[in-house]
Amino acid sequence: MKLSLTNKNAYLRSILSGILIGAVLAITFVAGFYFRDLLNLPTRVTVSAGEPDEEGYPLLDEVQSLLDRIYLREQPTYAERQYAAIRGVLGILGEPNTFFIDPPVANSEADVLAGTYGGIGILLQQNELGEFVLYPFSESPAQEAGVSSGAVLVAINGQAIGLTDSPDAIDQQMRGEVADNNGVELTIRQDDRELTIFIEFDVINVPSVVWRVLEEDSQLGYVQILRFTSRTPDELETALNDLLNADIRALVLDVRNNSGGLLEESIAVASMFLDGGVVIYEVTRDAEYTFEADRDGTFTELPIVVIVNNQTASAAELVAGAIRDRDRGILIGQPTFGKGTVQQIFVLSDGSSVHITSAEWFTPSRIPIAGVGLIPNIDMIPDGNGRDVELGEAIRYLQGL
Repeated sequence: MKLSLTNKNAYLRSILSGILIGAVLAITFVAGFYFRDLLNLPTRVTVSAGEPDEEGYPLLDEVQSLLDRIYLREQPTYAERQYAAIRGVLGILGEPNTFFIDPPVANSEADVLAGTYGGIGILLQQNELGEFVLYPFSESPAQEAGVSSGAVLVAINGQAIGLTDSPDAIDQQMRGEVADNNGVELTIRQDDRELTIFIEFDVINVPSVVWRVLEEDSQLGYVQILRFTSRTPDELETALNDLLNADIRALVLDVRNNSGGLLEESIAVASMFLDGGVVIYEVTRDAEYTFEADRDGTFTELPIVVIVNNQTASAAELVAGAIRDRDRGILIGQPTFGKGTVQQIFVLSDGSSVHITSAEWFTPSRIPIAGVGLIPNIDMIPDGNGRDVELGEAIRYLQGL
């Protein structure tokens, strides 16, 4: 088909118009990207997920780079961002006993497990108003310096205490190395007046065992283990010898609200009541280990009742389960917490720590503890008025023997 001169001109004009429009669109598109970068307008960015076998966390680095470039507000500190990332990684495991602890809490935890620390010997609690209230230990440096139970902490070393301050961070400021003239200055409010006193640090021994002869029956001894620390076996042996010298004939062992502690020390405690044999089985992802009691348990003939509740956990469940399964005594109270897993504690370079679940425990009868707990031989409902009905039942049971 042939085109006339007029048609040819129209055809050329349409081609040139198309080229011109395409060029304008291309220039506009490129200019849009150019000016968008100048004006920092939002951009949808596609990020490659990377291969599964890549090391490190490249996506995290990319996100942080974007935050550094364009985030509107001030970011949390570098340490806070690291801690949040660690908690996120551990949280996705779905294992509640694998967790991260920041430095002040990690230091407090280490002190509790050791049972000894350098400090002024004081218990710190918050009242309903949010104020930090002090309760000195008996014969502690704080008590000797004149701090009364119920005194309100106003400042430490001249730094005012805020209602939102971390209790663990405050507690750590009242601890330190025992040395000449090394201590802490407290400003407190007590007896309707404010005073400032300097208290030197001393060695503070936190008891893990308390005991007495029961007033209800002088033939029965009572021992409460508050937590399994490095000093618990020695303290328990002292307690039991003291009670035997008072001619007791049976024992109430109270591990209510005992959240656990050190494995080796809990094995040593169980060994005092057992004549050899299995205390606990520990199963890791690679092997199974059997922990046995010593053959020369000192108190193997003493009748025992163990009182437990829903806050009896971990190493306390280990001891209670061994005594029950080995027919050394019965459990009275409520089903226990059910923390039958083992955590290894790793201290990180900045003083923080991470707990990682590495094993699971089973009682001598191979009954799991994790998520289940121990069911008492005599299951009781706690008294709504605060009366110790569990202790009363334990006394009646032992008297019946």
